[in-house]
Amino acid sequence: MDQQTSQGLGPAQIAAEAFSSLHLPSHLTLEALTAIVAARRRRRIEIEATTILNGTSVCGLWLSTDTREIILHAVTDSALHRQQFILHELGHMILRHDELGVSSDYAGSLFPNLDGEMVSRALARSSFVDDLEAAAETLADLLAGAIRDSTMEPRSFEQVFG
Repeated sequence: MDQQTSQGLGPAQIAAEAFSSLHLPSHLTLEALTAIVAARRRRRIEIEATTILNGTSVCGLWLSTDTREIILHAVTDSALHRQQFILHELGHMILRHDELGVSSDYAGSLFPNLDGEMVSRALARSSFVDDLEAAAETLADLLAGAIRDSTMEPRSFEQVFG
């Protein structure tokens, strides 16, 4: 979904359209989804836990370069929390939130020791926090549901016996 088609839609609608556009397989894992997003982005995706984010209000962080996407997430003992952190950042990638925002020249002047393009991509998300974060989190929830539904056996007596 490009940014022009998302104008005028709320975060839930944007997430739902992006989810539908993925045409995901019936059996989906986090690893398979990561591969799908990597192919769409034409870059490898690296995922790493880091204690730097623990104790902050940020659970995950996505950095994009010309050759790779980097997802950093807080360390957690919960596999579900880890998955949600990653899905949220994948949501930003799917929604192409790196294409919004601050010019790389300006970003480079703010952080002269860092690559201006990478900084502008990170800052772009923080400039529109509410709607972009809501869309990414809603998309993460939809993706989590798809993973959960594709990997679970029937969950109740009614599903087995009708």
